Amino acid sequence: MAACEHLQSASSPDPPEALECPECVAAGSSWVGLRQCLSCGQVGCCDSSTQRHASAHYNATGHPTARSIEPGEFWRFCFIHRVIG
Repeated sequence: MAACEHLQSASSPDPPEALECPECVAAGSSWVGLRQCLSCGQVGCCDSSTQRHASAHYNATGHPTARSIEPGEFWRFCFIHRVIG
């Protein structure tokens, strides 16, 4: 299956300076994995994390794509089509 149009047209923001979920840090909570929004560069924790900040960012903004910024992971995700590319 070909990648969806959102993944095909997604940009590649600069990597974040710190590998942390800023919202989890502010709340004093921990996270499992990190995702970076491909529209604006926002970093949030994954859905395996308690707070699910990456999905919350999508729900608040409608920015459709994110990528894993975990070391050794090189995939992107479309929240609209629920596909990995």
